[in-house]
Amino acid sequence: MQTRQIEIAAFRPHHLGAAVALARQAGWPHRVEDWQMALALSEGMVAIEDDRVVGTVLVTPYKQDCATINMVIVDETMRGRGLGRSLMDAALQIAGDRPLRLVATTAGLPLYQKLGFHETGTVLQHQGLAGEFPAPAGTDVAIADDLPAIMALDRLAFGADRENLLSYLAKVGEFAVIRRGGGVSGFACLRAFGRGEVIGPVVAADIEDARKLIEHHIARRPGRFLRVDTTAAAGLSPWLAEHGFAHVGGGIAMKKPSVGYAAAPAATTFALASQALG
Repeated sequence: MQTRQIEIAAFRPHHLGAAVALARQAGWPHRVEDWQMALALSEGMVAIEDDRVVGTVLVTPYKQDCATINMVIVDETMRGRGLGRSLMDAALQIAGDRPLRLVATTAGLPLYQKLGFHETGTVLQHQGLAGEFPAPAGTDVAIADDLPAIMALDRLAFGADRENLLSYLAKVGEFAVIRRGGGVSGFACLRAFGRGEVIGPVVAADIEDARKLIEHHIARRPGRFLRVDTTAAAGLSPWLAEHGFAHVGGGIAMKKPSVGYAAAPAATTFALASQALG
């Protein structure tokens, strides 16, 4: 069967059950609530064969600054037929002229390279059960008035305005902050995800502050299953492994600049890799 016999249609809420099933087939931990969050913040497409969803892709725009491409899944029985390319072509149409980011699997890397994406780093996924951890000094539970400062820090670190994402996370999760000089100098979010909870995004002045913010959440979740994504360049992977969070996989961070796009100066803020959606 050829790809032309498959319909590429808008991703609607009634497709969520099928999307969860596809994710499970791929070995991904996403619950229906995780898909609901991603879809609420994104525009997506599904591939449909005989009323059966056989592929998904989501595009999450951050105003006009950039967009991330997420949840690219093709049913294992449909691979090798160009369906991934069809879904990515649809995603590129949605994204328009925004610069793009994604995290690729090894299998998806050749396709993304053909579409103009280039590697920018390695994402390392760590997970495990939180042990007994002392609460760190110098961190606080965030309050509602902290959200504008959190958004400003995230914009500096991520290089794009993720106001909608952070507002959503403030409703479904909880933030820890570090305060210095009368303001917020770092933050970390924790929310329910997959088998347990995920810590991220994390933005801090340096690696020591990043550890404290992660420790804040670990200390409050003894016995809970937690996930933290970081980058090889950040240098946190050995520390996470030493504290019981094994390196279990990850991906390849990639970017595709728009035509005429000039990259913003590198932020001086320390940030982990989490794109927060998957």
